[in-house]
Amino acid sequence: MRHRLIAFLACCLIACLAVTSAPQAAFAHPEDELCLPGGGMDPALCRELQELDRAGDATETGDDVPGSEVELHRSWIETAIFYVRIGFEHILPMGVDHILFVLALFLSSRRIKPLLWQISAFTLAHTSTLGLAAAGVISPPASIVEPLIALTIAWAALENILFKEPSAWRPALVFGFGLIHGMGFAGAFGDLGLPPGIFWPALIGFNVGVEIGQLAVIGMALAVSVVIRGALKQAGRPDLYRPVLVWPVSAAIGAIGLWWAIERTFLNS
Repeated sequence: MRHRLIAFLACCLIACLAVTSAPQAAFAHPEDELCLPGGGMDPALCRELQELDRAGDATETGDDVPGSEVELHRSWIETAIFYVRIGFEHILPMGVDHILFVLALFLSSRRIKPLLWQISAFTLAHTSTLGLAAAGVISPPASIVEPLIALTIAWAALENILFKEPSAWRPALVFGFGLIHGMGFAGAFGDLGLPPGIFWPALIGFNVGVEIGQLAVIGMALAVSVVIRGALKQAGRPDLYRPVLVWPVSAAIGAIGLWWAIERTFLNS
């Protein structure tokens, strides 16, 4: 176990050096202009907001302008479906931190049942805090949430190295981590600037999109793991699955998580 810890710390150092030299766009939650192409905000909402901006300019010049409420001519179902895509894109490709956490969960066990327990706990937790934070019931500051998300990534990855199978308390721990990730999802959802009329269908669609994105990550990880297991089995060394895949990938994930925690706590202005 001591050798694994040494290897983990060495990977931390290598990954930190790599991350510091990488372009800033590689990090999760990029601060884009949301109404620019690819910015993520509902184009219909952007058009309405632009109309309100022009109306505001006209008000300053003394001209008569229409009311200042945003109205989107879209049904409840159309709105929900539209925000499924936005939620999906928040995971793939934009949610690098959430992708790494889901991968850490996937690598924790080769058996389906423990993985299902963890994914279910994570889904239930982040759905709860996403709804509460998006509705304004809770409002945790991003300066606290973002470093905590990074620490959950590092912890989940480290446990994969230390334990062959998930500990008995792992689902409860993942539930707690999911509460934190839900607050991060809520921050991205809040950046969309939704008017009250479309809040709930947009929230439901966004959350469904997040779930589809997470399942897509797990599906791709499963496909890669099946290929690697098959190759190891053909070579007569199925016992090398953890040393070949779980340990190095978990070490890299943990190292990135640790660096993000340091960066988001001490280096972000």
